[in-house]
Formats: sequence, C-alpha cells, structure tokens
Amino acid sequence: MKTLRLKGLILGVALLMFSCQTAEEDNLDTQKESSIVNVTNHNGQPFSTGQSTSISKAFTPGPGGGVMMQAFYWDVPSGGTWWNTVKSKVTAWSNAGIDAVWLPPVSKAQNGPFSMGYDPTDYFDFGNFNQNGTIETRFGSKTELQSLISTAHSQNVKVFADIVLNHNSGAQLESNQYTGTNTWTDFSGVASGKFLRSQHDFHPNNIHNNDSGFFGGFPDMCHEVPNVQDWLWNRSDGVGKYYKNVMGFDGWRFDYVKGFAPWVVNTWNTKVGGFSVGEYWDSNVNTLEWWANNANSTVFDFACYYKMNDAFDGNNLNILNDDMMWKRNPYKAVTFVANHDTDIIWKKMLAYAYILTHEGYPTIFYRDYEEWLNKERMNNLIWIHNNKATGNTSILFTDTDEYIARRNGYNGNPGLIVYLNNSSSWKERWVPTNWYGTPIKDFTGHSGWYPTTQSGGWVKIQCPPNSYSVWSVN
Repeated sequence: MKTLRLKGLILGVALLMFSCQTAEEDNLDTQKESSIVNVTNHNGQPFSTGQSTSISKAFTPGPGGGVMMQAFYWDVPSGGTWWNTVKSKVTAWSNAGIDAVWLPPVSKAQNGPFSMGYDPTDYFDFGNFNQNGTIETRFGSKTELQSLISTAHSQNVKVFADIVLNHNSGAQLESNQYTGTNTWTDFSGVASGKFLRSQHDFHPNNIHNNDSGFFGGFPDMCHEVPNVQDWLWNRSDGVGKYYKNVMGFDGWRFDYVKGFAPWVVNTWNTKVGGFSVGEYWDSNVNTLEWWANNANSTVFDFACYYKMNDAFDGNNLNILNDDMMWKRNPYKAVTFVANHDTDIIWKKMLAYAYILTHEGYPTIFYRDYEEWLNKERMNNLIWIHNNKATGNTSILFTDTDEYIARRNGYNGNPGLIVYLNNSSSWKERWVPTNWYGTPIKDFTGHSGWYPTTQSGGWVKIQCPPNSYSVWSVN
C-alpha cells in the first residue's frame, strides 16, 4: 500500500508540474499572440519592376520577386574598364537571383575621364565623341555599354540608368539676360548636336527664378521650358525614349529628386515608361510617401535605412517597429543597406537579413557583395528572398536584442519566419506560425534544429548570437 501511495504521490506531483508548465507556456503564448502586429495588409503579390522593353521574357527569380544590384560605387576604377567589369559579372549575378542592375550615369560629364557622371554635359555622348578631354567616359565606350546591356538582357537581367535631371555642367560662358552676369549655361556646342541648351533652359528665366532646389552651384534645369520637355520625354529621339528604345534601358534611378517637383518624374514615367525609383534623401516617411505618390514612382526607403542603423548599431531592435516606407506601401519602396553616397550601418549582415526577408524591392551594394561581405551568405539570403519571402508581414516579437517577423505566404508559397539576434548569446522563442503539424528548418543553415510545428501552429525556434535564422516549411 505504501508503494501504491508513493507512486500515486509521484504521479500527482508530475501531473501538477506538467499542468503548471503547460499553463505557464499557454500564458506566455497568449501574451505573445496579443503582441503580434500586422504590419502590411494586401493580397501578398510580390514586388514587380514590370516587363522589360528590350527582352521578350522578364527575369523570373521566384515567387518572392527579384533583387537589384547597384553595379558601382563612388570612384570605381577609371580608364574606361568598368562596363566590361560589370559585363563579366552579370551571368553570375543572374544565377544568384539578381533581376536588375543599376548603372551610374552613362553620358559624358564635365570631368571627362574622371567623372562619375553626376555633372552631365551631353546626354547623348555615351563615350563616342571627343569631348571634355576624352572619348570614352570613365566607365568605357558606347560600344562597351551596349555590349553590357545586351549581355544583361541575354541573362534576363534588366538594366536601369541613373538619370540626372536637376543640374548640368561643362557648358561655355554666355552673357545671361536674367542674371546680368556671365553664366556657364551655353550648351549649344555639345558634340552630339542634340538637346542644345542655353540660359533660357535654366533658372532663373522668363518662367520663374527657381524650382525646388539647386545642387552644388551647377546650372539648374527648368523643366517648364518646352525645349527641355521635348528633349527629355516628348521627342522620339529625346533622352528618355532614346535611352529606352535605342540603348535598351529598362528603367530609371532619378538622382536628387528633391531638386524639382514630383510631376517631372510622373510625366517622364507617363511619356517614356519603364521602372522608376527616386532618390529623395529624407528619413521622414510622410515625405517619402508624398513624393512616391505624386511622382507615380518607387522611392528609396531612407526611413528604413536610418531605422536599421539605429536598431542594429544602436542595440535596440524595438526601433524596427517604427514606421517605414515599405510598411506604408511595399510596392513603392526600394530598400537598401548602403550605396555610393552613404554607408553608415556597421552590422550589415543583420541589415541585409532584414531587407531580404521583408517587403519592398531590396538593393545590394556592389562592394558589399563583391568585396566586403561573405558572398555565400549573401547568395543564400538572395535565394531566400526570391523563393520564400512571400506575402504580407506580421511582427511577432521584439525587444532590444531580438526581432521576429513572419511573412504570411502567397499563392501556395508558405512564406517564412525571420529571427534576428543582436546579442552575444543564443536565443530561443516560441512563435506562432501559419503551419500546423509541419516540419520546418532554418534555411540559412545557422541552426541544426528540425522542429515540427504543433497542431495549433506554435513552434520553438532559435537564433545564433549576432546573427539571424530564417525558418520555413522543410
């Protein structure tokens, strides 16, 4: 009898402990469930850059959409070799899941063989006229540029041109009736003989004294002038349509769009077409959304960029709950971790894990991919983005060191759960999934766990220190 009573007592204690543990887990799960934030609400379609105008088949990397490569950095090697350098890499980029490359400004600029192109003189000199001290641009010849574009298209990769519409440079002096001084606004002698400009095409003129902003003291183009409009987007042989229909560009990155009203890009997009993204350098998400809506364009998500810096380098992942352009409208947000102008984020792999698992159109910076970071890990994240990062987004958990979010899947694709760990130790969490009684795994390979979700969808996942894991159906 004593043995039976002892067994009964042990069984009772065990049941009580199990009951308490279950109740504790249920209570914790209830608390977590109530903290889930649905960040975006839409039908889950992937980001699209549209169909290419130059190839019959657009790049199709997977159900999550594609990834853009910024195919340059500030002061790439001079000497006319850059177009061939990029051309040599396009096939490998395509195989990795890159669906588009963004090139620097391709036309002849004032600083000739040394210019990065942001001081444009002749929009139709692609390295084929002897002008500003050189025939080739810093990046190469027109023939080499055309060969690069053709190679990219053969790999089903789109090519985006960097377009500088705000300012020009490299003109001759002329007597300016609007300023009463001599100004560098005489572009009547450009070697191509196309898009001739004078004092009447810049501010101040007989239309108005200025628009939204000057840059660097360069002549500031006035987009209200009929001659400017004709040569930028109206004429079949003008800048936009020539770049698209003759050179074969599939889209545009518009430089310094703070310098002119958003109707300029809107009109270009209406008249010319192609993918469009604007550089509106501002962390205010209201301003970014205003510009994107009025320009009928995507915009670089500077709000996300600065929030990532504050979160990862500032050691507070709660900041990732803050507002960003991709949360306002993921179809008008182009996300990035670094570019040729700004590179402030130190914990870059966490930042890339963030943008490549979240919504918007992620951009890879050339030097991060080719020189500074682990290319194998980058390729793994690109694959995860293209194949698993589907559907709208729910944030499951955040604190100073941890961030967990869920992509809810789309069109039969299961989506994913991303776990970011900014601490120096392994972390584990119970999280709610959309998968029930289903084996899952970490597609980064950072965790060796192969858990099966419970009947209610809950599962425990883990993440290594100062790293990330990405879970989906195995």
